[in-house]
Amino acid sequence: MNSPSHPEAVPDDTFEWPGASGMLTLRLYTAGPRKSEALLVFFPPGGFVMADLDAADSCLKSLAQECQVTILAPSYAVAPEHPFPAAIEDTHAVLKMAAARGSRLRGWTGRHLIVAGIEAGGNLAAVSTLMSRDRLGPKVAGQVLLMPMLDPSMRESRSSPFEPVVRAREAQAFSDAFRDYLPRAADRVHPYACPLESSRMAGLPPALIVYAEGDALTAGARTYADKLERAGVPVQRTALPASELAGVDERCEAAGSDACRDAIKAFLAPFVQPAKPHPSKSVASVLLSKDPEVPHD
Repeated sequence: MNSPSHPEAVPDDTFEWPGASGMLTLRLYTAGPRKSEALLVFFPPGGFVMADLDAADSCLKSLAQECQVTILAPSYAVAPEHPFPAAIEDTHAVLKMAAARGSRLRGWTGRHLIVAGIEAGGNLAAVSTLMSRDRLGPKVAGQVLLMPMLDPSMRESRSSPFEPVVRAREAQAFSDAFRDYLPRAADRVHPYACPLESSRMAGLPPALIVYAEGDALTAGARTYADKLERAGVPVQRTALPASELAGVDERCEAAGSDACRDAIKAFLAPFVQPAKPHPSKSVASVLLSKDPEVPHD
């Protein structure tokens, strides 16, 4: 990953919020002394069997600074101990908590709520827009899907002619991860597990979908972009050059590359505007204040 030429983002408050499955760890990245109009809730990768906040850390610091956006990165329940729908209920709980706190959350004015994620986190980001629409909130203004895991069958990826042996091995690894997350066959066609199966795309927020040439996840990402566009959802696409994407570290490096970062920055630009400086007190003091209870579904 290329290093920024200016100082890093203000690091990282780490704290806990209650999720649907239990207490979740969250990290907050801010870009400086001014509040951002947008909060990017960023779900980390890990193939549904881990939520790797550490792997995404450097990428998220860079994105916060380069894009001048506040980023909230939560953990979530992971398989096989917590199969579907535990993770998506956690992600929805985080969005509700963030929206309820609004401008009381350090670094955010409370205006625009945007979701993002890499790999399995990209699946959760896409699903969170479906859930927020179906459950009538919170309102999500945009979605950033980076090399997202969207197709439990991985059929299209297995049939690709690009380095077929490597692609078949990658596709099998993702299929195995999906089976841990979705042990019940019926769940593998549920729209909240496989967004490609959704028959209702209308009303979803604008999307940036980033994929890498030759990647086992690219076919699903392209198909999802096509479906969104047919439903009238504005979609921006960015194709990264082919590279070795053997694990979450490599995918986070790709997400922090110049090409990917520039695409994210351009997508976020309409949402990110200078606002008033935020107070210097820590996020912990905000979280310990007597906020109203945030209801769960």
